[in-house]
Amino acid sequence: MGRPGRDDAPDRLFTLTGGRSRADSDAFDLVTLVVTESGPTAGMQSEHVTILTTCRRPTAVVELAADLKLPVSIVRVLLTDLLDQGRISARHPRSTPASGTVDPELLEQVLVGLRNL
Repeated sequence: MGRPGRDDAPDRLFTLTGGRSRADSDAFDLVTLVVTESGPTAGMQSEHVTILTTCRRPTAVVELAADLKLPVSIVRVLLTDLLDQGRISARHPRSTPASGTVDPELLEQVLVGLRNL
């Protein structure tokens, strides 16, 4: 049995990203948290809609890749598109004010996302 996203026809992944193989931004790594700033619009690519729906609460990039069943590199390209449009915001957990504790729920979500890759 094939791996979704990994064994898909290359032309599907090419179409999803408009032919780009790398994100134009370094804003996203595996644990970057993504949050929706505006909802989806009619005619929007289905993967973008899924991202905007999923990220109503902060969601790690690795978790999005697992949900979409796509390689992280492809998800980063899609996220860069949405960031450029102002539809999402992104922040790295290390850039948040130090509270002295780590959110165990976030760590669990990242772990689940990594296991799903």
